[in-house]
Amino acid sequence: MGAQDSPDAVYDARSLGAPKMALFGLQHMFAMFGATILVPTLTGLSVSATLLFAGVGTLLFHLLSKGKVPAFLGSSFAFIAGYAAIAPNGEADLLPYACLGVACAGLLYLVLSALFRVFGPTRVMRFFPPVVTGPIVISIGLILASSAIGNASTNWLIALVAIAIIVVANIWGRGMMKIIPILLGVVGSYLVAALAGEVDFSGVAQASWIGLPVLWDNTVFSLFGSGFDTGLAITAIITIMPLAFATMIEHIGDVSAISSTCNRNYIANPGLHRTLLGDGLATILASLFGAPANTTYGENTGVLALTRVFDPRVVRIAACFAIAFSFCPKFAAVIAAMPACVIGGVSLVLYGMISAVGIRNLVENHVDFMKSRNVLITALILVLSLGIAYSAAGAIVVPVGGVTISLSGLAVGSVVGIVLNMILPWGDDESKGGQGAGGAFEEPLPLEARLDDVGGSGK
Repeated sequence: MGAQDSPDAVYDARSLGAPKMALFGLQHMFAMFGATILVPTLTGLSVSATLLFAGVGTLLFHLLSKGKVPAFLGSSFAFIAGYAAIAPNGEADLLPYACLGVACAGLLYLVLSALFRVFGPTRVMRFFPPVVTGPIVISIGLILASSAIGNASTNWLIALVAIAIIVVANIWGRGMMKIIPILLGVVGSYLVAALAGEVDFSGVAQASWIGLPVLWDNTVFSLFGSGFDTGLAITAIITIMPLAFATMIEHIGDVSAISSTCNRNYIANPGLHRTLLGDGLATILASLFGAPANTTYGENTGVLALTRVFDPRVVRIAACFAIAFSFCPKFAAVIAAMPACVIGGVSLVLYGMISAVGIRNLVENHVDFMKSRNVLITALILVLSLGIAYSAAGAIVVPVGGVTISLSGLAVGSVVGIVLNMILPWGDDESKGGQGAGGAFEEPLPLEARLDDVGGSGK
């Protein structure tokens, strides 16, 4: 345990025993299920394939990041607009073209990963000091909050049951009850919903017990034949690839949030070049086989913050559960039958925890809000990220030639924050290395460890 580690934090879950580790893994799986399954539900992609490659992608990510980062990779919402542009009604013959575009977008992760590897995190991360990453992390949680409210509003009583179970278990619980509040909230509120007649189990009865999660016709490989439409493929690639710029910035924010939550400098070690590589390759692999793009999941960061169990082994157990259950259509049907109000109640807590981590990022790094530059940077990140996200269009639409590019609020807010941090002048009484300035060029993470102390390259 490091000098700054909290005494109640668990970094090696093996000390808890195998049964408890399995429960923690199950909790992480349930935390990501609602949002992960929602993406294929909205786009027409396969739920089973989504589960399979969420698990496989997570294990690949852990392999490439030296097994150090407790992140789970689930379905990315950022690419939903891309799927809708190519296959607006979830047409089975068009979705593989959209997946081809997403796979090409994943290649951009590899490019950014190479930049981090060549120049090192110290030079690149000076563009992401706490005064920038803190508001970005806050925005991630608040932007997700609307979906939680929407789901919870379908039945506030059951949503409140989920919240109450989580709060009671986490605050007054003893033993295992205190450290698996999310799992208890999901199971408890699901049972209440079932007893109240809010669950439709007809799909569960019709589903088989065992089945293959991937169908050849849903994969990108099925396109390469006599019926390949070159024009549509190019359109899909040009339309969807720019979305990666937003998701890569979100990735950096997510890794910063995980670092702050776990009190570990994951941007320096194992390094953003490794985490980006893992995220990019997981996205490429998933897309090629007809599953949604992967991304590091804020829901699981919320679980980390709530349970204080930071061992990546627990997340890998969750990935194995997801893979196993992807071969069981009946289980997928049980999860798909989970009422939106249950998902909403649990998500309200988790998304709030994400924003709380962003606030902690600012507080622990002593970002000085008596300085106008810090106030302006934070204000514009928050207003642009939230304002655009909740606007009628939901994005800033930019026509480029014959292609329309949609920039999410988080992408715009992040870019503006980065640029302002670069160009706004410093006060006479502060230096660029000062935490009070929010610049933190030598300490861009919400942690005390300096990047230079681990070799600069992030290895």
